[in-house]
Amino acid sequence: MAKLLSCVLGPRLYKIYRERDSERARSGAPETPASVTAPAPSSWDTYYQPRALEKHADSILALASVFWSISYYSSPFAFFYLYRKGYLSLSKVVPFSHYAGTLLLLLAGVACLRGVGRWTNPQYRQFITILEATHRNQSAENKRQLASYNFDFRSWPVDFHWEEPSSRKESRGGPSRRGVALLRPEPLHRGTADTLLNRAKKLPCQITSYLVAHTLGRRMLYPGSVYLLQKALMPVLLQGQARLVEECDGRRAKLLACDGNEIDTMFVDRRGTAEPQGQKLVICCEGNAGFYEVGCVSTPLEGRPRAQPSCLCPLEWNIPIFHMDVISPGLTTFSGYSVLGWNHPGFAGSTGVPFPQNEANAMDVVVQFAVHRLGFQPQDIILYAWSIGGFTATWAAMSYPDISAVILDASFDDLVPLALKVMPDSCRGLVTRTVRQHLNLNNAEQLCRYQGPVLLIRRTKDEIITTTAPEDIMSNRGNDLLLKLLQHRYPHVMAEEGLQVVRQWLEASSQLEEASIYSRWEVEEDWCLSVLRSYQAEHGPDFPWSVGEDMSARERQQLALFLAQKHLHNFEATHCTPLPVQHFQMPWHL
Repeated sequence: MAKLLSCVLGPRLYKIYRERDSERARSGAPETPASVTAPAPSSWDTYYQPRALEKHADSILALASVFWSISYYSSPFAFFYLYRKGYLSLSKVVPFSHYAGTLLLLLAGVACLRGVGRWTNPQYRQFITILEATHRNQSAENKRQLASYNFDFRSWPVDFHWEEPSSRKESRGGPSRRGVALLRPEPLHRGTADTLLNRAKKLPCQITSYLVAHTLGRRMLYPGSVYLLQKALMPVLLQGQARLVEECDGRRAKLLACDGNEIDTMFVDRRGTAEPQGQKLVICCEGNAGFYEVGCVSTPLEGRPRAQPSCLCPLEWNIPIFHMDVISPGLTTFSGYSVLGWNHPGFAGSTGVPFPQNEANAMDVVVQFAVHRLGFQPQDIILYAWSIGGFTATWAAMSYPDISAVILDASFDDLVPLALKVMPDSCRGLVTRTVRQHLNLNNAEQLCRYQGPVLLIRRTKDEIITTTAPEDIMSNRGNDLLLKLLQHRYPHVMAEEGLQVVRQWLEASSQLEEASIYSRWEVEEDWCLSVLRSYQAEHGPDFPWSVGEDMSARERQQLALFLAQKHLHNFEATHCTPLPVQHFQMPWHL
């Protein structure tokens, strides 16, 4: 009876992976109460096949879940309609509550029937036994067996806690349960006395901004957190996860952040290969509708490009869906970096909602996991972000200054200009206030506090982070990110003359135009390198530098152009085109 109850309340099982260690001598391992015998190898090659009763019950419950989600998002309009029609009176609500109670009882009965179907399936009974054993005792053997199943991630045991590092427990300056430290925006109106009357005047605007941010704004900014979209992408996500686990030997883990959110991660270890880059860990930060299962993880992971973008999803949602190639058994084609992918709060297996504070909290526990559990030093960690993932990458670079390098692909400097682009002009004040108070993605400000190497990749046909048309390359906010970074690091070089020539170079829409501008200004790379190296040897590596203070205007222009060319590379593609492996390069440094 206890096993039947476990089947009723247990998670949904999606797939049983192929065994990755088939040559392990299972017969030689003694049985203990905490360990469970692994499934037979013949059951590892297919998706989990539910019995008819479980299958049909699952379909009914999934349909009910979709209807509930639609009802949730449309509830404000429904309540307004019912109020106008007079259906919210007590005489109308009581019968409706009876209908709702009856429906809930029917769904509970369907869930019980699903449990009976699971109980009659030996594969599910074996899975639930392993899951219960792992919750009782998280031994290496139990976790290895549990990793062979793909199931509802809410039931996965926590693998790493944000307070687990001993330095966190002893330090008072670390993150608290309120969250890690963020850069706060400056007040919109300086010098105004913060009196009770002024607070009362601001209260309606603050309430409106809060409601906009927590309803429409958050879902527009992070559409990947919408349940209906995740439901539609579920088959693709399962396929991508199976590829990472079965072909790349990926290891899934659940991390508990300081705000209580559970973060879904996938780690692929390449330290055992002959490739030297396998000793480096690339932490990937996905876009606003990206998932590690099908996102930018593939670029640093693979030794050669094997994926093409699909047209299944609209480009404006930043969803890079990949067609997965079939790999012949025994053929090794993965020879890249060690990679750690993670999903934003509220995306797929991660819980919570993707507000900036929650995003930074998640990124903090991911970095801590990489250092204290996976064993990578910060000097061996590279941050690679695509699009809106630039916020968490720049936050980590600012908070962990020993990080080796930062690569930002199709990212931007600030969210406000992009938010104003898609909203009516009449809402400028509300949009600006809402973003600054609740959705402040200040990438440039955070990046300027990082001292290490940085590479920006600009998409020349980007239709998402341009504020006018995709053809207007100067409206690409990646330009502003580059200019703000260079102006912070080399303020004298990026004075009026240097800024002007860099803007000319940024206007080039092809490699031929770039080379023409570069040669027109007769940039001598050896001279530029000697100037920078001599300054670094005399004054140290910390930015900002005063180099260029005693140079002529011509020399400052040449040096500015050299620095711009070293910090930004162009990629002739749209926003959602997967970055080819050959474009994934380490940033330049002296």
